[in-house]
Amino acid sequence: MPSPHPNSFRPARGEPPPALTFQLLGQTVRIAYADPTVARIVTGNFAAMPAAPDNAAPDLAYAAARHPGHDAYLLHRQGRTPIAADDPCELLFHLEKDLIVTLQTRRPDLLHLHAAALAWEGRAWLLIGDSGAGKSTTTWGLLHHGLRYLSDELSPVDLESLAVHPYPHALCLKRRPPGPYAFPEDQVLDLGRTLHVPVAALPADAAHAPCPLAGLIFVRHDPLLHKPVLRPLQAAEAGARLYVTTLNALAHSGHGLDAVACLAQRLPSWSLASAGLADSCELVQGLMRERRRA
Repeated sequence: MPSPHPNSFRPARGEPPPALTFQLLGQTVRIAYADPTVARIVTGNFAAMPAAPDNAAPDLAYAAARHPGHDAYLLHRQGRTPIAADDPCELLFHLEKDLIVTLQTRRPDLLHLHAAALAWEGRAWLLIGDSGAGKSTTTWGLLHHGLRYLSDELSPVDLESLAVHPYPHALCLKRRPPGPYAFPEDQVLDLGRTLHVPVAALPADAAHAPCPLAGLIFVRHDPLLHKPVLRPLQAAEAGARLYVTTLNALAHSGHGLDAVACLAQRLPSWSLASAGLADSCELVQGLMRERRRA
């Protein structure tokens, strides 16, 4: 497929295309979509983001549409060469990647972590792990245990207040989660390589305000275990694990080491070797109850 020319995507004359406009980390984001498939992807993934005020001028303006003359898609952002995507899954990947990277540059005061975030009784917990480690699956399970949803991927942390900001896009899974929790098949966006559960289809509400952090849990699924194992971590080990999940380390002093050390020293941390989704979720919720009583 030929590379798109910078001017290959232009809004049609007449009425502007429909768009979703929302606020995120103090930025007004507008995503225009003229194609029904693109509309379903954009609204399914971002509809739970806080609405922007009427007539708010966008800080970030995107337009996503079919590639003219090709069986593909284009993602356009003002002042940049459009990005071509072969399918809807790749289109959403490029959109989220650009949005997340841009938010890091617009809000360098926050420590942006690749982590899931859930709130229980007004306090937030981060689930941290490598891609495929099971943090999104564990997030899906814990939402059936009374926790509220903040994010399954991006967790921007205010280092002064130790609060995490929400990023309530659709929960993204690489495969259908194991039982016993029912999966809303009729509402899931199946994009082939990924499954996206809109926030409206989650078994719990989303939190829309920053939540103070209660602790960090580093998740790793172990298929050889019969029962999950939870063990406390020392600050040094937690800091080393946390650093590799930091997305904007260079925006902070000491290449991010100072910020990560601050979190690791001020927040309690655990390692979760998960085995069996229900058992893992019950073990994590037991930890949260124990910390509440402490």
